[in-house]
Amino acid sequence: MSISNCFVPILISLLLQRSVGVLSDPQVPALFVFGDSLADDGNNNYMSSIAKANYYPYGIDFFQGPTGRFGNGKTAVDILWRKVQSKSASTKLREQPEPAEIPDAGRRPEPTSRKIHRRLRHRHGSNDYINNYLLPFLYPTRSNYTPEQYANLLLNRYARQLLALYDLGLRKFFLVGIGPLGCTPNQRATGLGPPGRCVDQVNQMLGPFNVGLRTLAQQLNTNHPGAIFVYGNTYGALGDILNNPSTYGFTVIDRACCGLGRNQGQITCLPFAVPCSNRDQHVFWDAFHPTQAVNMILAQRAFTGPPTDCFPINVQQMAQL
Repeated sequence: MSISNCFVPILISLLLQRSVGVLSDPQVPALFVFGDSLADDGNNNYMSSIAKANYYPYGIDFFQGPTGRFGNGKTAVDILWRKVQSKSASTKLREQPEPAEIPDAGRRPEPTSRKIHRRLRHRHGSNDYINNYLLPFLYPTRSNYTPEQYANLLLNRYARQLLALYDLGLRKFFLVGIGPLGCTPNQRATGLGPPGRCVDQVNQMLGPFNVGLRTLAQQLNTNHPGAIFVYGNTYGALGDILNNPSTYGFTVIDRACCGLGRNQGQITCLPFAVPCSNRDQHVFWDAFHPTQAVNMILAQRAFTGPPTDCFPINVQQMAQL
């Protein structure tokens, strides 16, 4: 598969442990991330894949420089981890405290086969669209399934994966929906949308999945009262930024900071390319991935957001249960 986009389907595991004793005890002793480029902190460097980000200018604003993170700085996972625990997120192979699958920018994860008496944070969905359903010239999926049928197929598989993890002992799940893929520089560069607009037909295809995922979270909460399943509204959070950029300090929403071609979104950021200087004003770093400035907002909304961002509770509330 090609490099995945900023909302690619990933499985992020935030292993939450019930706080005991004094209030200073850590609520989150470990963070395990399963997935692809949104969460990758460099594990992909050790794998056979053409999807790499371990070169300049990736990491231009990260204190360690290029690490394999697909952005100019911290990922949303890095930032969210800082909010729930004073230690920085790390899921690198040689630093894993427990065996687990790890981020890979070009593949889907498999759940760990080892019983884990912990909690989980989960993200899933978009890679099945950006690297499959939205590529009808490469895959027959769109001709075989309507958007509703395809969403149901993905959600049924997703539900089985979640229940398998539940059977392993996991009890806290954060299920993050798909963002507005039609607004990425890569999709804008297709010319399928009006000038200056997102590709609405792409975003409309995502609706059944996001609506279904929220419904799935409700059903799982009803059927498993000893667990908590939270739906994260990535589409709404990023859509708010794109619809009200000046409110958040952004001036460029349709072009990548680093890339080539129309909207700087046809070819992703190449080694030693010269990125934009006003990175904090760009929503997108490259053809697919958001800037650190956007990741900071998304992480904050996941952590303390209202029910419109996280339903029925947010990550901070989930960590305190």
